[in-house]
Amino acid sequence: MNSARFDRHHFAWLSIVAAIVTISLKMFAWWVTGSVSLLADALESLVNLAGATFALWMILITRAPADAEHPFGHGKAEYFAGGFEGVLILGAAGAIVVTAVQRLLDPQPLQAIGLGLVFSMVSTAINFAVAVTLRKAGARLNSFALEADSRHLMTDVWTSLGVAAGLIVFAVSGWQWIDPVIAIAVGLHILHEGYRLVSGAVHGMMDSALVEDRLAGIACVLDAFAERDVAYKNLKTRRAGTVSFIQVDILVPRHWTVGQGHELLDEIELRLAEIVPDANIVTHLEPKD
Repeated sequence: MNSARFDRHHFAWLSIVAAIVTISLKMFAWWVTGSVSLLADALESLVNLAGATFALWMILITRAPADAEHPFGHGKAEYFAGGFEGVLILGAAGAIVVTAVQRLLDPQPLQAIGLGLVFSMVSTAINFAVAVTLRKAGARLNSFALEADSRHLMTDVWTSLGVAAGLIVFAVSGWQWIDPVIAIAVGLHILHEGYRLVSGAVHGMMDSALVEDRLAGIACVLDAFAERDVAYKNLKTRRAGTVSFIQVDILVPRHWTVGQGHELLDEIELRLAEIVPDANIVTHLEPKD
């Protein structure tokens, strides 16, 4: 567990460093071109930085061990990171749309588009590499904060590609309206992503069940004991940050001894731990009717 937390800590720092670098590149691209769509792209990277910093803070909080006040640990702190980043994205989307509409009503000429695109594409390549890295790390470490950061960065990648396509069209056609229109599209796109992040954080805070493939694996393990005349009921699961919780009542024949029941529960918990690593498993033994 300590190793996993150490990994999450370092991946969060990677996201912060990448955000600082890409902000610098995108702000320079906007400065040399005057493109409002590149400004929108840069604003999203500013949100990336704020979100990554908050995610690091929340991950550090999850490292605190369980205590009397928080007997199940601090794993849910990661959901605050995803929700916070989602709210920031919603705010950035609104600012982008407002700025783009103003530019649409008052078009301005663009300059040095080629140079701006070079810096924009370098930042896009960095974001793509970091997004893929965070996605793999989030899945491996079961970290909602890293997964949220990865989704946000991948959104940034698609945003940058869309902006680049729009600027290329402008360079070829000379249509000044294309730049603010692309910026508006960017704003609406990241608005949707912000909603997804906030929704995911809310589901996590509301103790939603484990994903379907995990539930199917748990049911498969429990069903395998039916041949021993063992059944189960009241299966409940939830996830808090990197920790999964499983609760289930195990029903055994009335003639079983306490020792037999205890050995069975040990075996069941061991099998479940193979399906859901690092899970907090609580089993309760009951006689069958």
